[in-house]
Amino acid sequence: MRIKKSLTGVAVAALALTTLAACGSDDDGSSSDEGGAESADIRVWLNGTDTPQEARDWLKKTFEDQNPGSTLTIEQQEWDGLVEKLTTSLSSESETPDVVEIGNTQAPTFTSAGAFADLTDQLGDLGGDDLLPGFVDGATVDGKTYAVPYYAGSKYIFYRKDLLKKAGLEVPTTLEEFVDAAITLKKENPKPANFSGFWFPGQDWRNGAAFVWDAGGDLATEDGGEWAPALSSPESIAGLETAQKLFTEASGAPKDGNEADPWTPWCAGEVGMMSTPGWVKGLIEDPETGCPDTFAKQMGVFALPGSDGSPAPVLLGGSDIAIAAKSPNQDLAQEAVALMLSDDYQTIMAENGLTPAKESLASLLGDDEYAAATIEAASNAKLTPAAPGWANVEGSRVLEDLFSALAQGGDVTELAGKADEQMSGQLNG
Repeated sequence: MRIKKSLTGVAVAALALTTLAACGSDDDGSSSDEGGAESADIRVWLNGTDTPQEARDWLKKTFEDQNPGSTLTIEQQEWDGLVEKLTTSLSSESETPDVVEIGNTQAPTFTSAGAFADLTDQLGDLGGDDLLPGFVDGATVDGKTYAVPYYAGSKYIFYRKDLLKKAGLEVPTTLEEFVDAAITLKKENPKPANFSGFWFPGQDWRNGAAFVWDAGGDLATEDGGEWAPALSSPESIAGLETAQKLFTEASGAPKDGNEADPWTPWCAGEVGMMSTPGWVKGLIEDPETGCPDTFAKQMGVFALPGSDGSPAPVLLGGSDIAIAAKSPNQDLAQEAVALMLSDDYQTIMAENGLTPAKESLASLLGDDEYAAATIEAASNAKLTPAAPGWANVEGSRVLEDLFSALAQGGDVTELAGKADEQMSGQLNG
């Protein structure tokens, strides 16, 4: 779901994908030997480092055991430039992967364009009403569903217990207390110079959205089937002002930086509080990537509080999985997707801090403070607007540019107006 590069021409490419989906092969998409047994190499695109190696190994072995003669190859992709790469690959039978992971915020653009196979008839077997409803809704067009949830990851606050105690602070219970605590932590820790009471890199609109939503604002709104930007509303402006206060008074993170690799500044002793998905815990505790013998031992968590004391409406991030409409191996691709939504596979995901795709498996997250924070944060989480052109918005980096400019002290009202102007031509595809 993290898009870094611009997407010039995505809308045009989406139209091309609509055409390609309608012009697919007339056969059933599977290959077979002389005995009639299906066989193929199924290519699965997984993005970033979120999917644990244990899950990848299980998927490959189980699929190949159940489908003798076929193989499953996992191809690692990066979130940077993913939409551009998918737009190109999904339009070619010779280059298309069979199964793809895509950010839940990107799914509406591709589902609207017809780039994915229709999974409506398989929904019952894949989990039905047990599947995370917001993810299913975001991948549904005209009553047909083209992608299914893979995992979710609502954000919550990681904090240094020792630093809060030293500063005489309690865990915040309202957003006002949180902002005050973040500023206090910054003041109480002058070294290193880039210390953050709240680690908030300038491009981090995904965490910034929570302040907009808590103030009653929104990124975009729908009226009569048409989407319009909403960052210039009084409520959104109030939320952006809160974000700017945190940027300028509480954060020592780069004003033009992104939120990638938050465990690095944490383990460098540069962070008092930060908002990240739960799976970051594993990376902080990992001897190779984190700091299990030092700052990991001082780690605590809580759900970001809203203005009224209830959990703030944080962004419910995560991924969907879909089958490429041009895949020549539709039946085998469906088997791979079914395995990825199986209880065995989703249990591995949950044990690694990822919210499973099925609501009934939420208890697998455990019963410690991390599980409690995950469940509490998810209770009021929100998705990005389900506008057909939302991937255009993300790809153009308009939100990264807006929040980075806020971090550098720009005029909030002026910057919000410019962002709305740019988004107005992108939201509807």
